[in-house]
Amino acid sequence: MSGVVVTNPPKADAEDVEALAAYGVATVSEAMGRTGLLGPGIRPVQQGVRLAGTAVTVLSWPGDNLMIHAAVEQCGEGDVLVVTTTSPSTDGLFGELFATALQRRGVRGIVINTGIRDTQELREMGFAAWSRAVSAQGTVKATGGSVNVPIAVDGQVIRPGDVIVADDDGVVVVPRERARQVAEASEAREQKEAATRAAFVEGQLGLDRYGLREKLKELGVTYQSYDAYTAGERP
Repeated sequence: MSGVVVTNPPKADAEDVEALAAYGVATVSEAMGRTGLLGPGIRPVQQGVRLAGTAVTVLSWPGDNLMIHAAVEQCGEGDVLVVTTTSPSTDGLFGELFATALQRRGVRGIVINTGIRDTQELREMGFAAWSRAVSAQGTVKATGGSVNVPIAVDGQVIRPGDVIVADDDGVVVVPRERARQVAEASEAREQKEAATRAAFVEGQLGLDRYGLREKLKELGVTYQSYDAYTAGERP
C-alpha cells in the first residue's frame, strides 16, 4: 500500500472552532439537520470532557501505526487527530507515548476508529480520546498509508481541516465550510432549548408546548381510566 502525506491543508477558522466548542455533540448534530454523527461505537475513554478542533486525518493499515508517527509532524495547536484503517481493526494503535508527543504540539485529542491503550495514563495526563475499542494488543510499523486525505468513519466523510466536536455522547464532524453557519444554528438551538427548559421548570408539559395532544389524536391514541381498561372496555 503506497500513500501520501499532504501538508498544510485548509482548516476551519479558529474563531468558528471555538464557537462550536461551546455546544454539545447532540446540539451540533441537530443544528446540521441530524447529520455528521459518528456511530455509537466510538466512545470516550474519559468522562466530563468536551472539545472541538480541526481534523488531521490518518489512513493506516490494520495493526500498523506507522502513519500515526508520520501524522504527528503534521499536527499543531488546536488540532484533533482522526485515525481509521483500511479494514476493521481493534488493535491498540495509540497510547500514552503518542499522546505525549501530540500534547507537546498543542493537539486537543484523538478520535480513532480502532483500539486504544494506556487509558489510565491518558486520563491522568488529560489527553482526551475517543475510540472504537480498548485493547492492549500491540502493533507494527511496516506499511505505508496516508495523512491529511479524506477518510470515512461510520459513513461520515472527514476531511483534513473539518471541525471535530466530541463529548460524552460521542463525536460529530462539521464540514469546514459550514463551521460558522453551524455555530450560529447551534446558538439558536441552545436559546430555544433554554426557553423550553424554563417552561418545564414552571410545570409546562411537552404535550402542550410541542402541540402533541393533537398528534396523539391523529394517531388514534385514546385515554381511558384504569378501571375501564382492566374491565375490558374499549373505546
